[in-house]
Amino acid sequence: MKKILILFISILSINCYSQITFNKGYFINNSDKKIDCEIKNIDWKNNPTEFEYRISEDKELKTASIASVKEFGIYKYSKYIRSKVDIDRSSNRIAELNTQRNPVFKNEELFLKVLVEGKANLYSYNNGDIVRYFYSNEGTDIEQLVYKRYKINQEKIAENVTFRQQLLNNLKCQNISSKDINKINYGKNKLIKLFVKYNQCESSELTDFENIQKKDLFNLTFRPRINSTSFSVDNSIYNSTDSDFNTNINFGFGIEAEFIMPFNKNKWSVIIEPTYNKYKSKIELTTQRIQSVEAKYNSIELPIGIRHYFFIKDDSKVFVNASTIFDISYNSNVDYEISTDLNIISTVNLAFGAGYKFKDKYSIEFRYHLNKDVLDNYTSWYSTFGKLSLVLGYSIF
Repeated sequence: MKKILILFISILSINCYSQITFNKGYFINNSDKKIDCEIKNIDWKNNPTEFEYRISEDKELKTASIASVKEFGIYKYSKYIRSKVDIDRSSNRIAELNTQRNPVFKNEELFLKVLVEGKANLYSYNNGDIVRYFYSNEGTDIEQLVYKRYKINQEKIAENVTFRQQLLNNLKCQNISSKDINKINYGKNKLIKLFVKYNQCESSELTDFENIQKKDLFNLTFRPRINSTSFSVDNSIYNSTDSDFNTNINFGFGIEAEFIMPFNKNKWSVIIEPTYNKYKSKIELTTQRIQSVEAKYNSIELPIGIRHYFFIKDDSKVFVNASTIFDISYNSNVDYEISTDLNIISTVNLAFGAGYKFKDKYSIEFRYHLNKDVLDNYTSWYSTFGKLSLVLGYSIF
């Protein structure tokens, strides 16, 4: 197990180190000069204070900071502007809420991420648990949209939803009603939709940066598989009943739901894959008399894990993943013809995989399951059940 873990971590580390993606972009310095360059695109989850760039592929790598850059962007992907704004950094964690309804503002110079650009602009700022949205309209100063949770007492929590009044005052359009705004939540998708709707209503040219990125955040994939399974049973008292079923080829089928994390260029995802497996094998033991032993193992597995992608080309990528597998067995046992019948139990174990995906449609994966004991409910019996799988995939969306 240690060797597998070391190998998995090594592959991940090597690929993470070697994977440097530069995209065509620009930045505007304090002299208002626009400089075209290639920017190291790490799809920042938290708003950056600096970024790495190079003028061309053969030039040295440099770092530009918020002190010297007014604006920077990656073409057809993202844009950040520098602005001095009043920001409330009050925690949203229940344990850290205070009893103060009003925000506590502090003036800071930040790189704000542009979400929607038009007559009315929407920006975001992320830093750990702090998520804030800002807006401006027709050249006005950038202001924070105010949302704050606070405690009325130790048992009751209230919300300051001033942002709705700010939107009512500034996004006045015949296609946007007060009812629309009064039910809106303080969330990125809803706010983007509202600002896009307003700019369209005002016939304003607009750029929706989130839509430009075209992030596919969910995949559903059919995944049939071929399993190479080994199974052995041992008894600590009667060695004559030890049974080795050798390697058996069997088939399984799963449906994988993959949830892409919306940061770091969609390299990380969470995977859940209900899988049906059927194993059956029969051998003969020669002791004082010949008896047959049959093993049947029917199960529904529920792997839950994480996956990391390494992009080769736009339509080609490799991946590694690690999963915890929850197993529900049924009608499963080891049946000795003349002695006993052992019930196989549900277990939890780990699996590690590596694979290749093409055009976000077709995939192939090799997956190694750590050995597990499916007779753990017996004191004198123990077993070793291991599996290596070749998994094919076809994503329907």
